[in-house]
Amino acid sequence: MTLTPLELTRPASVTDAFLQQLVARVPGSSGTTWKLTEVYTGDVLVELPQSAPEDIERAFAVAREAQRKWAATPVKERLAVFKRAHTLFVDHARAVADLIQVESGKNRRMAIEETCDPPMVMSHYLKRAARLLAPVKRGGPVPLVTTSTEVRQPKGVVGIIAPWNFPFATGISDAVPALMAGNAVVLKPDNKTALSPLYGIRLLEEAGLPEGLFQVVCGEGPDVGPTLIDHADYVMFTGSTATGRVIGERAGRNLIGCCLELGGKNPMIVLEDADFSEAVRGAIFGAFGNTGQICMHIERIYLPESRYEEFKKAFVAAASALDVRAAYDFGPDMGSLVSVDHMRRVKSHVDDAVAKGATVLCGGKPRPDLGPAFFEPTILEGVTAEMLCGVTETFGPVVALHKYRTVDEAVALANDTDYGLNASVWSGDVVAGCALASRIESGNVNVNDILATAYAAKGTPSGGVKNSGVGARHGDQGLLKYTDVKNLAVLKKQVMGPRPGQGYEKYVESMLSGLKMLRRFRIR
Repeated sequence: MTLTPLELTRPASVTDAFLQQLVARVPGSSGTTWKLTEVYTGDVLVELPQSAPEDIERAFAVAREAQRKWAATPVKERLAVFKRAHTLFVDHARAVADLIQVESGKNRRMAIEETCDPPMVMSHYLKRAARLLAPVKRGGPVPLVTTSTEVRQPKGVVGIIAPWNFPFATGISDAVPALMAGNAVVLKPDNKTALSPLYGIRLLEEAGLPEGLFQVVCGEGPDVGPTLIDHADYVMFTGSTATGRVIGERAGRNLIGCCLELGGKNPMIVLEDADFSEAVRGAIFGAFGNTGQICMHIERIYLPESRYEEFKKAFVAAASALDVRAAYDFGPDMGSLVSVDHMRRVKSHVDDAVAKGATVLCGGKPRPDLGPAFFEPTILEGVTAEMLCGVTETFGPVVALHKYRTVDEAVALANDTDYGLNASVWSGDVVAGCALASRIESGNVNVNDILATAYAAKGTPSGGVKNSGVGARHGDQGLLKYTDVKNLAVLKKQVMGPRPGQGYEKYVESMLSGLKMLRRFRIR
């Protein structure tokens, strides 16, 4: 039986008193609030304070004071906090998932999987951080008498602007390496999804993170963003390409670094020899996982002409059979979009495509009977570049099917976009799949998977190319980006210049001879 929102019972852990405790840490001197709602029902959960510029300035001042002490804390002691935090995050995963579902409307599976991301990031950097942050002694310009040491120092206070689609994973996971490196953090979550990251900060402080080191400010982007960027020493942003450009420009004016993970119009190429049953299952998750609200999800599927109808029939049948509804258990395959406004945007993309000649193979409509922001899993055919959903990221449960005749044509079609965040290749021959993957212009390419293999590989940097971003999270780069490098150079004996009584011509001769010797004997 399909449940209606009226039959829903909010998770027992999400009490009014608990929510008030979470939002109490958000500064809001103006008294302005945001009505944070339960997505499934539209009911108001809590009034979220909105931070004025002076609140943001105070948050940075408190964070800077705490950061000085934190940066002076030995790395081993800093990492001990995250060893304890790892246990707390795993033990409280279900309570976190309750908050994620309530505020975002995603289904239970995706909420639980999101809770796993911060512990995975912690686990990876607990193994790597000490080595990455340790001084590295290197050779100097003159062997034996000079040295140069690479010293890593924290940036200071990192500003993180997190999106609503994975508020806990981005809000907390992006902060973890920054904190391990000795920084403080000021986080701006999206108003719609501030609860789960607020709870994550509470768990970090329970694990021993000093109070004041991790600050939260809330508000609409144009109201909060400029002050946050102007006071930060580095900015981490996940969101739209348009907003990323604005943030990048302001960070550049302030001469601070930034990492921007932006939009995508991600392709999936299915080769003729692929296992189509597996490819269909992958495409279902790729298009409809998290209700299509994943930066790395699939919006374009390219299929060989010879097997197009076979895939289409199986894919449409699988999508039509999805259990879509509001529930706080593991029953539904797909949940709600995050808001009514976003649902209307997704609908506008589908309506535009249909008006311009596209065919709806399944779905295509809102489902107000299920909840205010529900939209059916939608498969389109005949989508062209003249349509909004042909070139612009839809960010919903909408995917288009396309035919190709040759592999070269498939590669050209996949690369015919301004984006380059993620791609998926399916083949019965992994070597051939990897060869094709090497031709795709994308920061992430998965062979016989959609996105999880790439994103969950915390040891490898993950970022976008073209209009999909600058920089990366994960890997060594994901921690080192939050540090500055100091070059500590030592000259043990004064040899870098003519000796007393030596003419400069003689000195030049000996210097050039020395360069040849260094090259010949590979002396460093």
